[in-house]
Amino acid sequence: MYTMFLQRGSRVIRRQWQLYQGLNRITDSQVRGAYRAPRGFHSTRTMQVVKPVLLADVGEGIVECEIIQWFVEPDARVEEFSPLCEVQSDKASVEITSRFSGVVKKLHYEAGEMAKVGKPFVDIDIQGGAKQEDLDALTAPEPSSGGASEPLNKEGLSKPPQTHGSDSNGTATSAGDGPKSQPATVQKSKFASLATPAVRHLSKELNIDITEIQGTGKDGRVLKEDIYRFVEKRDSPAQSTQPTSASSSIPASTDKQTETTVQLTNTQQQMFKTMTRSLSIPHFLYADEVDFSSLVELRRRLNRVLSQSGKEGEVSKISYLPFIVKAVSLALYQYPTLNARVDMDAQTSKPVLIHRSQHNIGIAMDTPSGLVVPVIKNVGARNVLSIAEELVRLQAQAVAGKLSLQDLSGGTITVSNIGNIGGTYLSPVIVEKEVAILGIGRMRTIPAFDDQDRVVKKQVCNFSWSADHRVVDGAAMARAADVVRRIVEEPDVMVLHLR
Repeated sequence: MYTMFLQRGSRVIRRQWQLYQGLNRITDSQVRGAYRAPRGFHSTRTMQVVKPVLLADVGEGIVECEIIQWFVEPDARVEEFSPLCEVQSDKASVEITSRFSGVVKKLHYEAGEMAKVGKPFVDIDIQGGAKQEDLDALTAPEPSSGGASEPLNKEGLSKPPQTHGSDSNGTATSAGDGPKSQPATVQKSKFASLATPAVRHLSKELNIDITEIQGTGKDGRVLKEDIYRFVEKRDSPAQSTQPTSASSSIPASTDKQTETTVQLTNTQQQMFKTMTRSLSIPHFLYADEVDFSSLVELRRRLNRVLSQSGKEGEVSKISYLPFIVKAVSLALYQYPTLNARVDMDAQTSKPVLIHRSQHNIGIAMDTPSGLVVPVIKNVGARNVLSIAEELVRLQAQAVAGKLSLQDLSGGTITVSNIGNIGGTYLSPVIVEKEVAILGIGRMRTIPAFDDQDRVVKKQVCNFSWSADHRVVDGAAMARAADVVRRIVEEPDVMVLHLR
């Protein structure tokens, strides 16, 4: 009896022990599972910190931009909104700023190359978990020039000097070749050569690699004087060593035509594309002669008043162009078709005419880098003095090569004042997305008869209009041109339209 009781008790104790061990195993698995999740979570935190920066769409259908200059180098520390590079597209130079704070890892293009819109042009390591001392070590000035940045710059900075050096040293090591090879090794950085588009255009005309010039301007900027000085040094030894070869080659070249290939500048390439598209528009020309005598007298009186006021920041002299621009705007109110553009309807696939409320008049300007057409916005809401001030601003920006895309976009009609250079008649080419353009010839003094048949002196100028014959007929163009002529000949009429 007692033995049976002990056997039952031992079986109960065994079952309880097995149950206890099973509960322990379940608890251990739950605990291990609870600690396993953080391991999986930590493994997903390792994300890529190198961010490729894409070249944003700058508008106006531009698909590529030329890298004018870099403001950064590989391994350089950049902050958010700090400038990365300067690009030029459709005659406008724009500074591209950084979207991230970090360290520059790679430059996809060199200065002078064309960057594609929507494609990466620089890689930035945003340094998500980097320590401050590591960042300081990366951006220290001494290691960046000779240490850490050397492996990254070997492709872009070290190979070009090797090729030039091998050519000069491999062919001959004479005294004449020595001085020429030294400037190429002094500075060959594609990122340190800073210059305005006008200076770069001059270097291309003289067939000079601007990266070989030691800039003396602010922050190492290359100036025009640096280019002329470089040309003098380059050509001075050549003049003493090449007289005999030049004299012997002149007779041989007289009976043979020679051709030299010159690459188009970025401004010329944009002009080539724009004018090629413009020539698909069927043009017709309308010319008229305008009497400037009253305008000459009015301008003389207004300039006298402006010179006496002498307010700082205001223009002290008005040219004839602001009056003409205002006269064109007043005519557009009566003939809005000249302010429209031709487009295709997306639903019907038929051509339509899109009228525009504002008069944004483009002004063709001659600059050191080529022809540009900045736009005076909303001329209808401006007076003559406001138009003159905007013209002065745009001309200063154009000469410096600092016109923004906003300054160059949105034009509805164009005025080309070729007369300040020369020429009486011209046949201007209509700008794309416009239907008319006005060309102004040179003002000249002629003898003429007045109302009493007396010979008097008159100041006349020829206006040459080109219009899109698909939507503008000759009669409409003649009536609109007559409105402009009457306003210019009687400029006091503008007083009636002051706002």
